[in-house]
Amino acid sequence: MSSAQASKGALWATIKAVAWSFLGVRKSSGFQDDIGRLKPYHIIAVGLVGGILFVLSLIALVNWIVA
Repeated sequence: MSSAQASKGALWATIKAVAWSFLGVRKSSGFQDDIGRLKPYHIIAVGLVGGILFVLSLIALVNWIVA
């Protein structure tokens, strides 16, 4: 597996882990796998981007409903 494919897989795994944590639903075995596989800085970065996107989408939704 090339470096680009490995980083794409790691990015997708990080996005999935953060998305499950936003929902608050995660199996213990999946959580343990994520701890061993994912880097904390990647989780923090994806979490911040996800949080910002969530807030911006809520703002857009409210502006669309009020308009």
